[in-house]
Amino acid sequence: MECETEHFLMAQRQLDEIALEMGLDRELHERLRYPKRAMIVTVPVRMDDGSVKSFTGYRVQHDVTLGPGKGGIRFHPDVNLGEVSGLAMLMTWKCALMGLPYGGAKGGIRCEPWKLSMGENERLTRRYTSEIINLLGPDKDIPAPDMYTNEQTMAWIMDTYSINVGHTVPSVVTGKPIAIGGSLGRNEATGRGVAYCVKRAIEHWEIKVKAPRVVVQGFGNVGSVTAKLLHESGYKIVAVSDVYGGIYNPDGLDIPRLLAYISEMGRVEGFTGSTTVSNKELLELECEVLVPAALGDQINE
Repeated sequence: MECETEHFLMAQRQLDEIALEMGLDRELHERLRYPKRAMIVTVPVRMDDGSVKSFTGYRVQHDVTLGPGKGGIRFHPDVNLGEVSGLAMLMTWKCALMGLPYGGAKGGIRCEPWKLSMGENERLTRRYTSEIINLLGPDKDIPAPDMYTNEQTMAWIMDTYSINVGHTVPSVVTGKPIAIGGSLGRNEATGRGVAYCVKRAIEHWEIKVKAPRVVVQGFGNVGSVTAKLLHESGYKIVAVSDVYGGIYNPDGLDIPRLLAYISEMGRVEGFTGSTTVSNKELLELECEVLVPAALGDQINE
């Protein structure tokens, strides 16, 4: 199948291993190895300079037996059918394991969002929503923020969907602004969950270090919140990175000051009191805790 990239094949291998272990029915196993449906769309966008540029968008529903599809929408140049298919499969397992009445879905647009203006981003989001609108709905498929998307993205999706159906439908997305029906704490939820798991892992493995050293690859919504919460709990954040590169200080980074710097500069690079490292070098730094909060498939051996 076209979705059989390494990311998707890895998700399949994980399923195959567990299916064998639990004696899963052979026919059910085969059905779960592939997504139920996948949509690929061309998303033409009027750019700020007046030209029209076409982007490729995806929305995949792996399984919707337990309820409507649930899964984020990401904007990134590495987005492809295999990646979103594999992530949709993982969403099926996550929802089922937690007893949530949702199936697994995922979507994305192949683009470089950091190069888009606010207006271009809005037009891209709204056109993408219009192209996949037949898949969406509170009882069909409910998107959420993911990599390089946020509550503003969800507001655009909700508004576009609502315009098309003729009435306001807040429940078509999660992760939207509080003012239009969003949930308190949603923006920090994933990072808070990671921080909680890190603390429990430290306890479980009985790592007796006063200030455990933490390396965070990916300093977006998840990585930055994780670093902030762990810093507040006495952990030493020695290195972080974003799409442009990483920074390192063996004595620990000043996270509140770093967050203020990123708010102004838009990247971690150039932060005073640190040295520059590549994303590959960052993964090999000495630490007690490594938080891979960027793209998948970063650790391969």
